[in-house]
Amino acid sequence: MRRILTTIGLAGLAWAIAAPAVAQTDFEWTGQLAPGQSIEIIGVNGSIHAAPARGGSISVTAIKSARRSNPAEVRFETVPHAGGVTVCAVYPAPAGSAPNECRPGGRGRNNTKDNDTSVEFTVQVPAGVKLVARTVNGSIDANGLMSDADAATVTGSITVATSGSARATTVNGAIKAAMGQAPNGGKFATVNGEVTLQLPASTNADVRVSTVSGDIRSDFPLQIDTEPGPKHASGVIGGGGNALDISTVNGGVTLQRR
Repeated sequence: MRRILTTIGLAGLAWAIAAPAVAQTDFEWTGQLAPGQSIEIIGVNGSIHAAPARGGSISVTAIKSARRSNPAEVRFETVPHAGGVTVCAVYPAPAGSAPNECRPGGRGRNNTKDNDTSVEFTVQVPAGVKLVARTVNGSIDANGLMSDADAATVTGSITVATSGSARATTVNGAIKAAMGQAPNGGKFATVNGEVTLQLPASTNADVRVSTVSGDIRSDFPLQIDTEPGPKHASGVIGGGGNALDISTVNGGVTLQRR
């Protein structure tokens, strides 16, 4: 069996990924949140990198770059709310349209029109603080976290490894995820890409897996279709009870026990 997880330590689970290069930052924010609250990062063009914080403070930095647009036109907003803090890269709105705005839960507006400015976020997340990472054109990697994580993009791969629970959705990209627990189940979905999910042997979940063009492999006892064409699998892991949905269209699905 191919070994997916490369580091397991007190800091949680970790995928082997390259660290982003150090460069001068265009934005910095530090703060503290109570356990159970969320640090939410919302971008449009550019990737999001997350790692565990060394102390109890959250650190968010960002670097802007562009080929033809003016990066100075993209500003940052930090919005505190009852559930935590939301940090957004806010692009200039097209002429004649409503102003763009940063709002928690992805309820804001951010029409970039033809602005090609890329914003690369790096966030350090303390134990117990949930990470919510959302972008449109860019990958997301969250490595070695000790909290829940929710990652979503449209064009880009997602890698998330945490001792808590996780969710990940994309359209064009692969998903690699490792969870230390799944008390609320989870959802891992893409259209074009493979999904690889690693779970502890003690997981309790009702599992549903589907792919249109690809194979399903599982270390857990699932009932897997073997007929040609679209594949489906389902089964109960442990005591069941929590819905765990894994799906892709063009790609295989691998469910591994650690």
